[in-house]
Parts: sequence; C-alpha cells; structure tokens
Amino acid sequence: MSFEVLLAGQLEWNFPLMAVFICIALLYLYFIMQFTKIKSYKKQAIFFIIGIGLLFFTIGSPVTAISHLSSSFHMIQISILYFIIPPLLLLGIPAQLERAPFIKKRKKLLFPPMLALAIFSLMFFLYHLPLGTGFLFSNTYFHITYLFLLFIISLRMWWPLVSPFEKKQLYKKQINHYAFLSKLLITPACLLFIVSALIGGMDNHYITHFTSQLCIPPAFATSNILPFPFNTRLDQVLAGTLMLGIHKLSIMSVLQIKFLDERSNQV
Repeated sequence: MSFEVLLAGQLEWNFPLMAVFICIALLYLYFIMQFTKIKSYKKQAIFFIIGIGLLFFTIGSPVTAISHLSSSFHMIQISILYFIIPPLLLLGIPAQLERAPFIKKRKKLLFPPMLALAIFSLMFFLYHLPLGTGFLFSNTYFHITYLFLLFIISLRMWWPLVSPFEKKQLYKKQINHYAFLSKLLITPACLLFIVSALIGGMDNHYITHFTSQLCIPPAFATSNILPFPFNTRLDQVLAGTLMLGIHKLSIMSVLQIKFLDERSNQV
C-alpha cells in the first residue's frame, strides 16, 4: 500500500493558519521597530521569524500528516515543536519588554519554571505511553488540546534558559543545574521507545487508526504499509535516539547563544 492512499486528502497546506502566522510575524516586526531599538535584521527578529516559520511548517503543512507514518518521523516533528521552536520564539523577545507595565504585573502570575518542567515531563511521558497515545488519537479534539497545552507549558519550561528577563536572576551554576534536570526528566519518554523496541515493539496508533477506517483485511499488518525500516523495532530505537539527541543539542545551542550574548554585553 502506498502512503499517498493512507493520507489521501491530508497532504494539504493550512492556508488560514498561514495567514494568521504571517500577521503575527508582521505585528512582531512592527512592534520591535516602533517600540524597541532592535532592527528587523537583528538576531532577535531572525530567531522569532524562524520560530514562527518552523511552527507553521510543523503543524500547518503536509509534514503534519507525513510525520505520523513512522515513529522516527513523528519524534522529529515533536522534537522540533517542543525543543526547537519554543527557545527560538523566546530568543526573539526584546529585553526592553521587561520594563513594560503589563509584563511586570503578569510575571508574578506565572507558575515556577521547575513546576512547568515537571508537568511537561510527565505529560510528555504519558503522551508516548501506548494507552495515552491510543486514547488521544481516538479523539481529535483531546489530541489537539493536549498538544497545545504541552506547547504552552514548554514555553515556560524553556524560560529560565532563554528569556532575556532571567539573565540577572540566574547564575551560570543554576542555569547548568536546570539544564541538567531538563535532560534528566525528558529522558524517560525517549527511553520508552528504545526499551519498548527491545521488549517487543509498539504499534503505530496513527496508522492503526486510519487503516481501521479503510477496507484493509485484519491480517494485513500496519508495519507492512511502509518499507523497512519504518514501523519496526529499529524505527522505534531511532525515534527515541533522535528525540534525546535533538533535545540535548537544543539545550547546548541555547546555552551557547546565551553565553555569547552575555560576553558581548560585557565587552
């Protein structure tokens, strides 16, 4: 079976969402040029625009459907969504916003980053449990809501490492400790795929959900839809490894960017 048949009608671009993201990008550029000293070509603006572009590419393009064809594809999409896009968006926040009255009043209402890290890690782990994945894929609204909440929490989780407001509040030792905890708490969700593959493997619930709606004999294994190594134990090991690698690379990159920023400010 060709994957084009499985994803018939889903390989489309979400143009309304594209229009929304273009408006957000234009409003952002207007704001920073009018109310800050940042120019549109500066790195803060570049980080934010890349983040918005990646966010649309991840959730509003055919990549959204294609990513569910195998565990490794899906983990790359999820890793980009939660480990790359949030820090890029936060890196684009001008430091001048710290002095804005509406920011000062609402900063105290945010829950602590450590709590966000713990909640995100738990929800992220539950999302990749077979029971949790099967339930969410069976209800589109629950699935979208769950992913949206994860994204909002991920922004707060990345806040201490990326936000320009935290530079004076966190010492390097504290930042490194928080980064270590982040890697430690995210690891169980990544290891879940590797351990499951070694034990016996997990079903791809997305393909199972769609093949159940097609006239496919029950004896036809969903693992046969795509060629080797997709939807095999090797694919699941690769998925867990990729997620671990992307998360670690993202943290290393963020810390390096923040370190270079602090050095440039001291010069």
